[in-house]
Amino acid sequence: MTRSFIASFLLLPSLLAAADSADVIIYGGSSGGITAAIQTARMGKKAILIEPTQFLGGLTTGGLGATDIGNKKAIGGMSREFYANVFKYYNDASKWKQETREAYFARKPHGNTGSEDTMWTFEPHAASEIYDAMLKPVEGSVTVVKGERLDLKKGVVKEGTKITKIVMESGREFIGPMFIDATYEGDLMAKAGVKYHVGREANSVYGEQLNGVQVGHSHSHQFTKNVDPYVKPGDPSSGLLPGIEKDPGVEFSGDRKVQAYNFRMCTTDDAANRRDWEKPENYDERWFELALRNVEAGDERISWAPGWMPNRKTDTNNNFAISTDFIGQNWDYPEADYETRAKIWKAHEDWQKGLMWTYAHHPRVPKNIQAAFQKLGLAKDEFTDNDNFPRQLYVREARRMIGDYVMTEKNCKRLEVVEDSIGMGAYNMDSHHIQRYVTKEGFVRNEGDVQVRSRPYPISYRSIRPKASECTNLLVPICLSASHISYGSIRMEPVFMVTGQSAATAAVHAIEQGTTVQGIDYEKLKERLLQDGQMLDFESPPIPEVSSFKKASLPGIVLDDNDAELTGFETEGHTTPGFVEQGYRHDNDENKGKSRARFTPSLVKGGRYQIAIAYSALANRAAAVPVTIHHAEGETKVTLNQKKKPDGENGFQPVGSFTFEAGKSSWVEISNEGTKGHVIVDAVQWLPVK
Repeated sequence: MTRSFIASFLLLPSLLAAADSADVIIYGGSSGGITAAIQTARMGKKAILIEPTQFLGGLTTGGLGATDIGNKKAIGGMSREFYANVFKYYNDASKWKQETREAYFARKPHGNTGSEDTMWTFEPHAASEIYDAMLKPVEGSVTVVKGERLDLKKGVVKEGTKITKIVMESGREFIGPMFIDATYEGDLMAKAGVKYHVGREANSVYGEQLNGVQVGHSHSHQFTKNVDPYVKPGDPSSGLLPGIEKDPGVEFSGDRKVQAYNFRMCTTDDAANRRDWEKPENYDERWFELALRNVEAGDERISWAPGWMPNRKTDTNNNFAISTDFIGQNWDYPEADYETRAKIWKAHEDWQKGLMWTYAHHPRVPKNIQAAFQKLGLAKDEFTDNDNFPRQLYVREARRMIGDYVMTEKNCKRLEVVEDSIGMGAYNMDSHHIQRYVTKEGFVRNEGDVQVRSRPYPISYRSIRPKASECTNLLVPICLSASHISYGSIRMEPVFMVTGQSAATAAVHAIEQGTTVQGIDYEKLKERLLQDGQMLDFESPPIPEVSSFKKASLPGIVLDDNDAELTGFETEGHTTPGFVEQGYRHDNDENKGKSRARFTPSLVKGGRYQIAIAYSALANRAAAVPVTIHHAEGETKVTLNQKKKPDGENGFQPVGSFTFEAGKSSWVEISNEGTKGHVIVDAVQWLPVK
């Protein structure tokens, strides 16, 4: 053995132990992590992008192709560049395999017209290809490291308030003057000693109205039938079915519970590319008994929301009472160790696969529901390295930092406007359900869903940096400082791209100015953000004071869309104000002649009643919506022009007065037969005529 070989061998351990270094160390290869890495390189610095898994892009490449935006004007910088690249990608005819570009846009897909210079829907593999193309020009300045997880026990080393290095489970170390936590979980932030919150704050904490327990608010994605929650129906002593709580908690109080997670499945109706739903090996019917009881009770809504992506694929999301959200089974996830998270992750996968098989094949499920779920199956050409199932769990919220400034619903409503913007949010304040519970009447209900309009609003730089007393060289663009309900608006992938890019800009400024992330010159940061095309603020029309009406506050007998017997009308809307309760249904301008909603009142007293119908008017509505009134003297047919604002009070349009018998023999039915445009189903009012 030569002396030089021996010397090299002796040096090898020290070489292996040498830390990787760069100007900015980014932990988390999410959409925000990618934009942070690219921005660092574009500003002339070196970045290391560390991703614990083997793929980049988080939810954007993990199935969430139906981009939730709100007002598109709010999206700027590299985020808009990404969506412009999606547009360019699909202008290539070779990218269309299962359909043509023209056929796709003819279906009016989510958020797209086909005539803009951006596109907001895409297949998972397309997002990966686009990110790879965006990273390629900076590959000399960005080092991508995959498969390395932060050591949760000794992974962050600090000197005072400064992180000096981070250590992976493998022992690999990374050093640099600046760090960015771009994970959905906020592990780096937490292990750096930065204060954070998990769950819902009470309304009283930040002077909000939409935070905390929301039993009185949860009307969307709700049970419409009375479903027994007990193992042995009618017998409380037999215990509750899995996933149901006895008590939801005190209204508006805080808790440690987080909104539900799911997987955004990419399905297709193309027979050659579709996988049939398979029964999981560890299928446990106890978990699906509630879904079976719900359909047996008469809820025949199709409980998922498959938004159409190119090439006859979907981004499939949660919808209605029991769907892909695994409600209440993720509360431990944010602060859990990797082993516990893996178990929670697997339980979510088992739930979703088991539910799909149940709805598609279980003999207790009605044939029409089975047929709807059999029509779509996992796309064989997506997630080929993961048995065609999404690789990313939709962690809708986990930890949220408590920084110098906490974004709240006051910001989302523009009641409070910050002056140190790094980008904008624009989507609804949107929380999915958080728990299932038993009502005092002994039936199961969902709780936690809130969907309330926001105005486009600026996001504070102070909300992505920790307090100076806690950490001075860390930025947190995803698990940023926000209340539960405001985070429900901020937590959108295009916004994370914006905040990730802005975080990197701030990190580079801190290096160049020789200061901390708290000490940089905001005016210089603002100048660079604007130079890079970031949208920092613009004025938008106020949200109408009355965006919804409560049934209890309205005269007469009012039945909401949740009270109707629905065939079709599966899409829920919440964005156009003036609706009754928490939203309305519409037909998405599709399946004409196949959707109807029948409202059947229980009239204590017969007599003459004026019928009025509530709908939210808009230019894309149908001008001649057929309505049938079944009354004591026969049937009367009228049409509604839903482009025109209702003439009556409280958003109702009177359509005539009729005589009705006591009981449940009368009804009003709205259909989409022969219509052009969106047909809206909101509420019907029976008002006694004196």
